[in-house]
Amino acid sequence: MSTHAVTNQAPPRVDIDEFATNVPLVEAVNRYEGGWAVAELHRVGQHVGTAEFQHDAELANMVEPVLHAFDRYGNRIDEVEYHPAYHRILKAAIGYGAHTSAWAQSKPGVNAARAATFMLFAQVEPGHACPVSMTHSAVPLFASSPGLAEQWMPRLLSRSYDGELKTDKRSALVGMAMTEKQGGSDVRANTTTAVDLGDGTWQLTGHKWFVSAPMSDAFFVLAQAPAGLSCFFVPRLLDDGMRNIFMIQRLKEKLDNRANASSEVEFEKTVGFLIGEEGRGVSTIMEMVSLTRLDNVYGSAAGMRQSVAEALWHVRHRAAFGALLVNQPVMRAVVADLALESEAATATAIRLARAYDDDASEQERAFRRLATAVSKYWICKRGPEHAYESLECLGGNGYVEESPLARRYREQPVMAIWEGSGNVIALDVLRAMLREPESAAAFDAEVSLAAGENPLLDGHLKLMRRLLDEVRRADAAVAATHLRRLIEMLALALQASLLLRTAPNAVSDAFLGARLGEGRGHLYGVLPVGTDLAAILERH
Repeated sequence: MSTHAVTNQAPPRVDIDEFATNVPLVEAVNRYEGGWAVAELHRVGQHVGTAEFQHDAELANMVEPVLHAFDRYGNRIDEVEYHPAYHRILKAAIGYGAHTSAWAQSKPGVNAARAATFMLFAQVEPGHACPVSMTHSAVPLFASSPGLAEQWMPRLLSRSYDGELKTDKRSALVGMAMTEKQGGSDVRANTTTAVDLGDGTWQLTGHKWFVSAPMSDAFFVLAQAPAGLSCFFVPRLLDDGMRNIFMIQRLKEKLDNRANASSEVEFEKTVGFLIGEEGRGVSTIMEMVSLTRLDNVYGSAAGMRQSVAEALWHVRHRAAFGALLVNQPVMRAVVADLALESEAATATAIRLARAYDDDASEQERAFRRLATAVSKYWICKRGPEHAYESLECLGGNGYVEESPLARRYREQPVMAIWEGSGNVIALDVLRAMLREPESAAAFDAEVSLAAGENPLLDGHLKLMRRLLDEVRRADAAVAATHLRRLIEMLALALQASLLLRTAPNAVSDAFLGARLGEGRGHLYGVLPVGTDLAAILERH
């Protein structure tokens, strides 16, 4: 029948090199000395761009994980069953080093290369990125325990993947368990207790409210020891092959992130090993937390790239009112603005990645301390609105589950919540500025590299420094009321400075005009008159 003929619909967006088509990411990787990884990144881009990988991403989220607390005979097993598609995705991500490749070698650009790998996989399926990120972030914690490091580090660095719980595995994934129902982000309110058995092991008893990726092979856990809150390493299996007591009470019903199981777990005399100094658990695990916060930035930027790619694919193939949507002036301005946001997030993410390489100077380390928190706050908060506006570009086609943007819209908020929601991160920014003033100085030095290039940035930096001084001098209550405005100014200063230094003039001029200019709007698509939309869109 003629009504069954399909016309004016975009073809499937499959079999695309997702790295090659993301010009800002390609440029950033090369700029920050990751050019040696470009050939491998093309292979990653081609892999995640296949129809098969995209279908696996759908399956992993449609067929959700299932908890099996007991076997058929009543024995406690506490296992989560995932769809095979989830395991295929994790196997590919681990195989390409999305987890710990930055720790496997020491040379400039390793973190930029790893960030790009992580982002390419997370662009298509973000749920698996949780255990990948936690495993990457866990590596520094082993430095204080040579015995555990000797046993576990080869498994963390391995590029093989095995989803089963067994002792003869050559690989391992590691997670964390901090929050409890009575405290949430206030981990010092934790009530899980730890008892020293005197033989190098401790027994932990308590209930953890959020434990993501519970089938990981081990976890870093916070518990109250006699000297105070401490950090412990808790394996799922003990050396003799017996299962450690790790009772999964239920899986969380989340807004999205459905491929990744998140759970509540109860410990009852669960075996753990002290990591770091007793009573300094928060400072010990914060190194892991700071790295997962960086991965939140990567994940949000990856989500923005997916949103822009899908929106642009649609408007470049669908016509309305006698022209392709991409040639309709209002739509053209919207998708160009979405592309600007994505490019700014990508530029920030890879710049931060370079600051985490082993050759980072003291100034680079100070810069990343503040810049990571600022970027985690801003980019992750920009994600949900960006996903919504991208979804709207598809109209009803974006609102149905066949579109990956419906899932992305639900997914983006998690990056702003995990590892510290907005107010927690805002207070961390304040803490860094007050306790580590060198971080603010290094941040100012970075954004000032573009000083004199554009009057909008110069004026913005002047206002930013004035507010920064006011916040520093104010008492805690007054400082808190200005904190979010200050972080927004810091974030936009960093993005504007980076784009002025690294992007074509069409991109930087449009971004500064839309974000810092007097005519800036509150929604996407409000761009300065004369913006070179074609030059912006050509990069996406």
